[in-house]
Amino acid sequence: MSTARQQVEALLDFIDKSPSAFHAVKNIKKKLILFGFKELKETDKWCFKPAGRYFVVRDDSSIIFFVLGSKPLAETGYRILGAHTDSPSLKIKPNALIHSDGLLRLGVEIYGGPILATFTDRDLSLAGRVSYKKVDGSITSQLVKFDQALLRLPNLAIHMNRMVNEEGLKLDKQNELALILSESVAEQLSSKSLDKLLATALHIEVDSILAWELNVYDTQKGSFWGDRQQFYADSQLDNLASCHAGLQAMLNEATLVADNTLVGAFFDHEEIGSESTKGANGCFLPDVLQRIAFALEVDKEDYRRALAQSFMISADMAHAYQPNFPLAYEPEHKVTVNKGPVIKVNANHRYSTESISAAKFIHWCEESEVPYQTYSHRTDIPCGSTIGPISSAKLGIRSIDVGNPMWAMHSIRESAGVEDHHYMIKVINTFFSAE
Repeated sequence: MSTARQQVEALLDFIDKSPSAFHAVKNIKKKLILFGFKELKETDKWCFKPAGRYFVVRDDSSIIFFVLGSKPLAETGYRILGAHTDSPSLKIKPNALIHSDGLLRLGVEIYGGPILATFTDRDLSLAGRVSYKKVDGSITSQLVKFDQALLRLPNLAIHMNRMVNEEGLKLDKQNELALILSESVAEQLSSKSLDKLLATALHIEVDSILAWELNVYDTQKGSFWGDRQQFYADSQLDNLASCHAGLQAMLNEATLVADNTLVGAFFDHEEIGSESTKGANGCFLPDVLQRIAFALEVDKEDYRRALAQSFMISADMAHAYQPNFPLAYEPEHKVTVNKGPVIKVNANHRYSTESISAAKFIHWCEESEVPYQTYSHRTDIPCGSTIGPISSAKLGIRSIDVGNPMWAMHSIRESAGVEDHHYMIKVINTFFSAE
């Protein structure tokens, strides 16, 4: 079995075990602990050992992990790999239960920008975090994940929507997204029906539940496809594929014995603008970088020098060319699956790439013997953005936006190329190890 195939198998396993940003961070923590990383709490005073490996979590769904380099921080700066743990989805509303017409449905709210039509006729379920009161009166939380299909959004038959193939499936966001959970039988008419479901799964009392954050996910597992199985499909490739690539690049013993201080920063809330305590537009990364410096007895002057020496790769997936839709792409910037990482460029700085950061990344690709591509969005279509411009502006560090090419971004079922994941791991590894 090829290395690339094995790496994507590991990626698909990671995604299938991570149906929410909370679960993604939990699984990243497990992997870090296996490699000797120690958890830090933001409420504690930080003390480090030479070449130490550490991580810190904010609110269960954003994580920053780092390896202390052997060289002085002011001379090397930080080598940062940034990505995000969240994906577009449907979130369950607080008063979710809708009893009508003999059915029990759950009301949802749209998170980010999912392709809503792709949620129809899928085997859906629930995952997230539940907060509750313990017997001693303290408040705690647990993660919950229902493996079985619980929910469905059935399509309207074509006999009642005759123009669906000409006009596309259009779903009214308020009235047509409620998900069918059950028949509305007498014993389910209580307003606590969903709480009962959660309590049973978590082995807690129904009345102890105080609040929850639940998102809808697709229970179908990831798979390989194509005549040579050269492609793969799963949910949340945007952006758990980048998280996995960054994690794998750092977690090998050669990289972990580092001259540079290496940082992985994976944020929640990118899909909704990053404006939160744990988003890239919050203080999480600046706080952690500053606390690393101060724990190493680096003064404010040398901390600013370290930032000036730093570099960040913002890794987020890119739009692969789909030849059925040629008019959606800039003609001279078609990027191809399995042809290497994509450097993302935007004149209005929706991506953080500029010529020097692009040149550095190209150099690392060449050192890694990894092909690379360059992408620019059509001028007449609005361009998305990433954590790159936000983080680089907040910290004053040079940054580049890159990502692997993929199809159907923000669908509940996305696709990408097997070789590209391997390429991305290789070039990030070179970035971490470069002089």
